Amino acid sequence: MALTLSMTSCRETNEDKAEDAIEEVEDAAEDVGDGIEDAAEDVEDEVEDATDDSPQ
Repeated sequence: MALTLSMTSCRETNEDKAEDAIEEVEDAAEDVGDGIEDAAEDVEDEVEDATDDSPQ
């Protein structure tokens, strides 16, 4: 019985660790996506500024 309980506990611990790792990867991917979005907005702003200042 003790062996069964320890195996169940170990499995739950491993599942928890796997779920935590997946959440960390999802959070990191979201952070990267936010960074890319911010960079794209910065580039768009720079392009707009460059074209607005051009003599016509």
